Parts: sequence; structure tokens; C-alpha cells
Amino acid sequence: MSKKENNTAETEEKKGQPVEEQPAGQAAEPTKEPAAEADTETAETEKVQELGEKLASLNDKYLRLYSEYENYRKRTNQEKADLLLNGSREMMKAILPVIDDFERALTATGNDEGVQLIYNKMMKILEQKGLKAMEVKGEKFDENLHEAITRIPAAQEDQKGTVVDVVEKGYYLNDKVLRYAKVVVAF
Repeated sequence: MSKKENNTAETEEKKGQPVEEQPAGQAAEPTKEPAAEADTETAETEKVQELGEKLASLNDKYLRLYSEYENYRKRTNQEKADLLLNGSREMMKAILPVIDDFERALTATGNDEGVQLIYNKMMKILEQKGLKAMEVKGEKFDENLHEAITRIPAAQEDQKGTVVDVVEKGYYLNDKVLRYAKVVVAF
């Protein structure tokens, strides 16, 4: 027999047998017992609960990570701003002895106009950059601002605990203490 004849013979044999047709899109389902259905429903419920817990834990991790990132971003921005604002801190500290020398020169020369002019110009520039001198004479002693180098007996009762004399001026840089004032305190 030829191939063509063989194929037609096979199709004729198949025609004689009944064919089960199923609606499109549906697969043949094996029959299930009621106990098996209950097991699959509980398994599916457990799976849904497990996925819900996993989703909640991942959401929690995400929120924590996001919060940490936001805190990091805010902290680094604050540090950058502080660096820009107080970047000249070391330079200002180095200039303070020169300012002290200028003040001594002014008292020694009797307020020479040339020295006074240079001093005023330099102080104006430094004030624009955030440097500010502390005014402490006559104020109450504050260990956060002052460094007591000597204590003397108070002449009057109301002078106790106050700054009587300033040995070395203190300075602020952008409202932060750059150098503590060295003072004499009455007790």
C-alpha cells in the first residue's frame, strides 16, 4: 500500500470510533472527592496568608530602607551646609592671634590712625564672614562661654560669680564658640 492509501485507511478507521468533544477553552477535569477539595482550599488559604505576610514584611523592609535613605540624605545635606558655613573655622582660629596683636598695638601706640584703620577694615571683613567678639566683662560666669584662669575676692556682694576682667577675648563664628574667653572671676 502506498502512503496515501494508508492515510485514508487510518482516517476511515477513526471515523468509525466515537470522538469526545469538549467545549473550547476547557480542559477535562478529573472528578474530585469532597475531602480533596477541602484540602486544596485550605492549602490555597494558607498560601494566600503566607503571601500576605511576605508582602507585609517586604513593605516594612521597603519603608525602613526609605526612611534610612531620607535620614541619610538630610544628614549629608546638613553636613554640607555646616561645611560651607563653618569651612573657614581653622583659618579664623589662625587669625585670632593676629587680631590680639593688633589690639595690643592699638593700646601701645595710643590708637594710631593707620593701625586703627587697618584693624577696623580687617574686623569688618571678618564680621562679614561670621566672626563676632564676645562681650563678657560684667556678665555672670558661664562655663560654656568662658574659661576662668583666676579667681579674686569680690569687692561687693553683687559681684560674686561675675567676670571682673578679660585676659583674652572670646569669639563666635556663626553663633558657635570659636574661642572661649579667658577671664578673671570674682568669688
